[in-house]
Amino acid sequence: MSRCFGDGDPLYERYHDDEWGRPVLDERGLFERMSLEAFQSGLSWRTILAKRDAFRAAFAGFDPTAVARFGEDDVARLLCDAGIVRNAAKIHATLANARATVALRATGEPLPALVLAHRPPARPAPRALAHLPATVPEAVALARELKRRGFRFVGPTTLYALMQACGLVDDHLAGCPVRDEVEALRRAAGLA
Repeated sequence: MSRCFGDGDPLYERYHDDEWGRPVLDERGLFERMSLEAFQSGLSWRTILAKRDAFRAAFAGFDPTAVARFGEDDVARLLCDAGIVRNAAKIHATLANARATVALRATGEPLPALVLAHRPPARPAPRALAHLPATVPEAVALARELKRRGFRFVGPTTLYALMQACGLVDDHLAGCPVRDEVEALRRAAGLA
């Protein structure tokens, strides 16, 4: 059996086998993946994976509280950091999203609760990557809600990729060698 993606590329293979689709439901983990998905927009996911350690170092381990305190000096530093994607709009969006994440805490619906409230219903395992949607209605609704609350670079396609990455849906193909393991982890987390 082959993987859904990544065969022959050790970085992609590790990501597919050890991370993609496994539950991530904590605020920091969701903020990190949301940020990385936004930085990926228009680029290869492999580029982001290769730079992930540099992103983590540059953005204080994606601690929303720490990133929310970043100012213009930090933006200037990030724009000079060759280890990350130096896109001013995406950097500013990450800071705005950190501030919005922190602000959600006071509403009684923190980021994990808001994301989980938009989880798509279960569906049969896809047979081919061509059968996967680019987005789903729940991702469209989540994008609308996050934008209303001050988030940026959170379109439906980006948020569906977040849902896939964080195990809110299991888009591992029916014959994928890790699908059963991912499903067991999703059941244990109350996602399946």
